[in-house]
Amino acid sequence: MKWVYIEDIAKYVGEKVELRGWVYNKRSSGRVRFLLIRDGTGILQCTIFSPEKEHPLFDKFEELTQESSLIVRGKVKEDKRAPGGYELEVEDIEIIHIAKDYPITPKPHGVSFLMDHRHLWLRSVRQHAILQIRAEVIRAIRDFFDGRGFRLMDTPILTPSACEGTTTLFETKYFDEKAYLSQSGQLYNEATAMAFGKVYCFGPTFRAEKSKTRRHLLEFWMVEPEVAFATLNDIIELAEDLVVYIVSRVLDKRKKELETLNRDTKPLEKIAKPFPRITYKDAIKILKEKGFKIEFGDDFGAPEETILSNSFEKPVCVTRYPLKVKAFYMQPDPENPDLALCVDMLAPEGYGEIIGGGQRIHDYDLLLQKIKEHNLPIENYQWYLDLRKYGSVPHAGFGLGIERTVAWICKIDHIRETIPFPRMLYRMYP
Repeated sequence: MKWVYIEDIAKYVGEKVELRGWVYNKRSSGRVRFLLIRDGTGILQCTIFSPEKEHPLFDKFEELTQESSLIVRGKVKEDKRAPGGYELEVEDIEIIHIAKDYPITPKPHGVSFLMDHRHLWLRSVRQHAILQIRAEVIRAIRDFFDGRGFRLMDTPILTPSACEGTTTLFETKYFDEKAYLSQSGQLYNEATAMAFGKVYCFGPTFRAEKSKTRRHLLEFWMVEPEVAFATLNDIIELAEDLVVYIVSRVLDKRKKELETLNRDTKPLEKIAKPFPRITYKDAIKILKEKGFKIEFGDDFGAPEETILSNSFEKPVCVTRYPLKVKAFYMQPDPENPDLALCVDMLAPEGYGEIIGGGQRIHDYDLLLQKIKEHNLPIENYQWYLDLRKYGSVPHAGFGLGIERTVAWICKIDHIRETIPFPRMLYRMYP
């Protein structure tokens, strides 16, 4: 018999096949035994029928427990009453391993318990749906950039210098030197963009932020495109196109998972260009009207982003923040040098920032001045300054956080469920 996966079961109606997986659940009804088997691609009902009270397969059925591993063989049948519309009429069961005292039972469990057993919690229907959507988001991102002629460039995780600020660096030893876990691949992206025109990197990034909110992880994944000769408006357009593509792809390919999560898709169906655009000054006005005590020059935290993103049905692009709250490499606005040519995209429904980016300083003297103003060691940035000495051009890019994007699309409360093994302020196990 051919070994097949549950996601492909419709292709084998009327054929005898072999499934390899785990027991998700089981029940009895008279002379029929029902096994729900999962194999990582789906869940299928497998039925055992015998007119006799005693049957060897009934004995094996009784032996099986939740999460026991097995191989089942039988004939695929279409049955609209079965979950998913198909079932397997079992002819043989081969038990691989009996799982004893599986800790995650159908009864309710606390979050701390589930996080301690994250390695097992991943097997649940809800977590499976979330991570299937995450995988689809990642595939969509790669297809989007590859389809537009971008080149994937891997950037280092160990770096000698900071990108987003020295207060959130994880420090480690690099033989006899200090090194840091990367906060972003952006600086290296700028170098590869000068070689290839338009590039993106995709990988883990690390921020040693002592934040314990539903939006923060210490290790998260980010895609970062960078485009030579691009301006702020160019990359806002690119960011809008990317988000529309991702949402459309998930709606098309992952309807079942969205249904599993009880996600109302109507808000997602509204995600189309153009997105609303406001300035930081406009945002301050909105926040004050909503009763926030905030002044021009203050940075936005989670409460401010929540209010702003709840004010729009689509992602909103907030531009031109004060330079003093942005990174050293941000290009000043020529119309107001105290402002940065930057953008933060805030996801609707209260989910806040999913994209941050902007135009980079391309003038050597100005970049050198900013490095000095931020008290950064010039020797660590000499290579970065070189990019402004040899054919410098205006250029721009952004970073999109995978976990925050998945949290918004799935409409889940906490970002910890959007990555297989989250790293948070007080959790590094398992």
